[in-house]
Amino acid sequence: MWIVQVALRRPYTFVVLAIIILLFGTLSAVRTPKDVFPSIDIPVVSVVFQYNGMLPEDISGRFVYFFERTVTATTTDIEHIESNSMINYGIIKIFFDNHVDVASALSEVTATAQVVLKYFPRGSVPPYVLFYSATSIPVIQMIASGTDVPETILFDYVDNVIAPVLASDQGAAVFTPYGGKYRMVIADLNPQAMQANALSPQDVVNQINQQNLILPTGTEKIGKYEWAMMLTDQPDNIPEMNRFPVKKADGTVIYVKDIAFIHDGAIPQTNMVRVNGKRAVLMPVVKASNVSTLDIVQGIKDRLPLIKETAPHGTKLRLIGDQSHYVKASIEGVASEALIAAVLTALMILLFLGSVRSTIIIAVSIPLSILSSIVVLSAIGQTINTLTMGGLALAVGMLVDGATVTVENFTYHMEMGKDIETAILDGARQIVIPALLAVLAISIVFAPMWLLTGVSYYLFTPLAEAVIFAMIASFILSVTLVPTMAAYMLRGVAEAHHKTLGEGEHRAAPASRNPFVRFQQGFERGFARMRAGYRNILDGILGIRYVFVGVFLAFTVISVAALGPWLGQIFFPSVDAGVMYLHIRAQTGTRIEETARLCQEIEDYVRTIIPKDELTRFVDNIDLPVDGIPIAYLSTGSFGPEDADILITLNHDHHGPTADYVAFLRRELPLHFPGTTFYFMPADMNTQILNFGRPSPIDIQVTGPDLRKDYGFALQ
Repeated sequence: MWIVQVALRRPYTFVVLAIIILLFGTLSAVRTPKDVFPSIDIPVVSVVFQYNGMLPEDISGRFVYFFERTVTATTTDIEHIESNSMINYGIIKIFFDNHVDVASALSEVTATAQVVLKYFPRGSVPPYVLFYSATSIPVIQMIASGTDVPETILFDYVDNVIAPVLASDQGAAVFTPYGGKYRMVIADLNPQAMQANALSPQDVVNQINQQNLILPTGTEKIGKYEWAMMLTDQPDNIPEMNRFPVKKADGTVIYVKDIAFIHDGAIPQTNMVRVNGKRAVLMPVVKASNVSTLDIVQGIKDRLPLIKETAPHGTKLRLIGDQSHYVKASIEGVASEALIAAVLTALMILLFLGSVRSTIIIAVSIPLSILSSIVVLSAIGQTINTLTMGGLALAVGMLVDGATVTVENFTYHMEMGKDIETAILDGARQIVIPALLAVLAISIVFAPMWLLTGVSYYLFTPLAEAVIFAMIASFILSVTLVPTMAAYMLRGVAEAHHKTLGEGEHRAAPASRNPFVRFQQGFERGFARMRAGYRNILDGILGIRYVFVGVFLAFTVISVAALGPWLGQIFFPSVDAGVMYLHIRAQTGTRIEETARLCQEIEDYVRTIIPKDELTRFVDNIDLPVDGIPIAYLSTGSFGPEDADILITLNHDHHGPTADYVAFLRRELPLHFPGTTFYFMPADMNTQILNFGRPSPIDIQVTGPDLRKDYGFALQ
């Protein structure tokens, strides 16, 4: 074994290697992004069309149709296309094959969006072209509220002040906030005054546009100075616009104030957010890159004090939906289980081998193997998440095998009276091929992970990589660092065995006064008796082997038949995050104010079901936002003012099973509120990611040439 010989001749080389692994492994563990799941890099590009006031049929026929027909001819490697047309918005999601480069796909789709612009109605603007990922979900949300602050001020402050500050956080994406009223200069026309002066609304619009111009001015050289010039082509303030002349008739000038009133107002509210019954503005912060969720959330929290200093008087800012707690708990839970497994493994090794030095050698190789795997995972772009940590925890039990067998074989040869170097070389020579085969056999078990497709591939491949990299590192360390440490730490043991053999190997060992040694000797005697008893039982079973095999098979079949029908099947274990996400849909055409009233009645009913000390917060999000980008990322199935999402947050410290509350409300709400549709959407981070942005885990699509017949079939 040349590599073992190198390790014995150049021990400091591998000691330095261990130190390098420790340093780089620790650095990688600190710097590698941390998340609940690996990155699901299925290439998807979202295209968002917006034309205010246009009905879904027109959005579909005048925007979506032309774009879909063109993009399939100009863009390659498209796997499939999904589109959703609603009032004001058209959302198209283009799914590409897994090997496609997202940057290239974005550029091709963007170019197509500029080409098809000529087919659209007058006044159309180019669509938003966005990269979409399954992990693009809100990691934290900010609520701005204030009973004395108008909703226009809240929305304006969040949209123009808070959003740019939050967007500076690396990896965070923010869009137009939910709720509030979109601030705008409004002209309230007087129909009677306009009719009396023979004016139409278009006349007023034309006059305001002509007197509110944005023109370049340049500079003027006067004497030896050059001055920047300013034209009086636009008013200094909003009230001044009321003095714009509109028309001159019979020597009389008619001003805007005579037929209208221009003021600082808002467009009709199309999106409403309520927090515990009070109006508010909601700003979700979405994870938009491979930056750690923990870093994104911490960056938002660090910016909050500065934001509060600039907030309008009376504004209250709160952070809700902090997913970093869940990510930390998930990773720490897996890490603690792995640590417990490593400690118990070390104790069992100490108990069976009876050597503290041998246990130290084995215990050192396990964390170094794990750190080596983390270094490689970080280098290939993986994150530290529940799947990679689960793979490392799974590998702990296997990692100990190589080092244990190696050290035990060294000890076996030392007990034969060989010197330490000879014992190490002979022991390594015997086990290196079986150890390599064991690593290959374990690794090949995980090879089918690379044959998975879709979300499963991105989830479970990192787990397989974590195990394989750790096993390879363990094998390398077992033939390099382990012999190096054994040569130094077990030299005294080898000399003691050699001396004992020289004095007579059959002489009984004297009783030890060391409590641990006495305990270990007693454990070995007890283990020997247990082994003898097991052998006697095995001899008896072998005498009736056919009867035993028949009974065992019958028990297995009966167990599967009895328990199988009661065992559910699920892609990923559910998590009780103490959050319920309820979507309600009132009768078609319901006004937003009536939907808000219905939400309040539903919340009052929920309060009668869930104890007061278990409830923390109700957040209502009614109707569609004023911008289409949030819909592309956060689809909840809303189509108009009759739709609302109610986020019910339970007390984090103590609450009843969330699934029981969901089951009860799913059954009782339709009975108490007839005519209203209810369904629960994924509320925890796990399900939101695994659903790939859809509001339900099951997505049934009915396609056909006749929309009305398709809809009738879907209802059936």
